Amino acid sequence: MSRSLSRRKFISRAFSAIMSVGISAHTREAADLDFKIGQMLMANFFGLHMTAHVEQLIGDEHLGGILLFENNFSTAVRPKESLQRLTAELQGAAATPLLIAMDHEGGAVNRLKQKYGFPPIASAEYLGDRNDTSLTRRTAGAIARSLSSVGINHNLAPVVDLRLNMNNPIAANKRCYSADPDIVIAHAAEFIRAHRQQKIITTLKHFPGHGSSSSDSHAGFSDVTASWDKKELRPYERLIDKGLVDSIMTAHIYHGKLDSVYPASISNAIITGVLRGKLGYDGVIISDDLLMAAIRERFSLEESVRQAVQAGNDILLFATTANDLLPRVKSIIKQQVETGAISRSRIDESYKRIARLKNRLA
Repeated sequence: MSRSLSRRKFISRAFSAIMSVGISAHTREAADLDFKIGQMLMANFFGLHMTAHVEQLIGDEHLGGILLFENNFSTAVRPKESLQRLTAELQGAAATPLLIAMDHEGGAVNRLKQKYGFPPIASAEYLGDRNDTSLTRRTAGAIARSLSSVGINHNLAPVVDLRLNMNNPIAANKRCYSADPDIVIAHAAEFIRAHRQQKIITTLKHFPGHGSSSSDSHAGFSDVTASWDKKELRPYERLIDKGLVDSIMTAHIYHGKLDSVYPASISNAIITGVLRGKLGYDGVIISDDLLMAAIRERFSLEESVRQAVQAGNDILLFATTANDLLPRVKSIIKQQVETGAISRSRIDESYKRIARLKNRLA
């Protein structure tokens, strides 16, 4: 962290402390709400360096999480060192520690490639087919150490979708351990334990199960009403019971028998009803990218944001910070709170879960 950035943070905190004396309860409450909503957002930005815009989002808008992709380091002369500097810059701009996330599953979804100076990583399909949990533990350990070495503290993995449809884009990319829930559970558990040893948070995905779908929700509507099997819930149920779940990502799949209107990622019936109610999960829930075609083409930003929060998501994920998107999202949520469409307690619940998760990084 640069001396100038450190000084700005000190001055900002000192000014905030001074100004908090004597301000009205209403003003404090509004500021508190603004901060909590900011913590509920995670987004990606393009480029190798933290821009002034991103620094402002972290500092003034209280952005709680950053998602990084290869474009955030791949074009640098020394990619690994560049990524280390970037994560340090991002954390240095944050008064509250950031979740700095990456999809690093291994196989096709492998951000930290060998050509950037990282070890080669086997796919989930390879590990599941070998069914050697000690091999999965070693592989996951290598993944976690690579992430930790560059300042990434949150891996959006493992995938616990069942390999039920080989034409499914997730299965086709070898991202699924197996069609057998017990094999998936055993290998996902080793993946999570290895990450916890490095203090890396993990995220199970894609709830309630994307493995039977025949289309990609990145590209459009994905209906699993006729293909989904209730055994797709078993990895979540068992891993929750084992106390091995840090967070869960919801899928943009549509299941008409569970919710006739909304896809799983913004469905109260599926998130609050099934995941929280039937499975008893009280940890952090993260939406998949709310700008993906499955959502963007069917719902306005206002409806998708409102419904995502009402449904029970704690963190809303967006693939960009461009065009004042995040301030607009915050404004939508605040307006919904003001009108009573979203309760203040709903925001408080999410913030407490996020704070509890971040405390594990200390």
